[in-house]
Amino acid sequence: MRERTLVLLKPDCVQRRLVGQMISRFENKGFNIVAMKLLRISPDLARQHYAEHVSKPFYPGLERFITGGPVVALIVEGPEAIRVVREMLGATSGLQSAPGTIRGDFSCSRQMNLVHASDGPAAAAREIALYFDDGEIQADELTLRPWLLAADE
Repeated sequence: MRERTLVLLKPDCVQRRLVGQMISRFENKGFNIVAMKLLRISPDLARQHYAEHVSKPFYPGLERFITGGPVVALIVEGPEAIRVVREMLGATSGLQSAPGTIRGDFSCSRQMNLVHASDGPAAAAREIALYFDDGEIQADELTLRPWLLAADE
């Protein structure tokens, strides 16, 4: 099943100049990037994005972090993209993430964990709508798709 998920390359990822490596991982897996932009998350957008965490004690630090520098927002599309992308990221804490995952290879922090990805279909739809207008999403079919998946997949 083809799905779309929001991926944020967080300020630590951008500052560490890891954006290209992160994008390469998703492309190497065979996913299609159908939208991408560099932006600065405002406090208001952070509160919308992390609405379920706003009342928690750790939220002020989270907001300072996510608004502290530019992020790259992506929509990644492909078979079971929501689950697979989250597995590619690894556990939230880089110290608990398996080697070979993004966080396992590049992070040793719970907060400075480089990348966010939607955790389910409802979250993906809500988060994509926060960051992208319909006109910003490119729905073109990749010409190499027959070389990534069998016709019945």
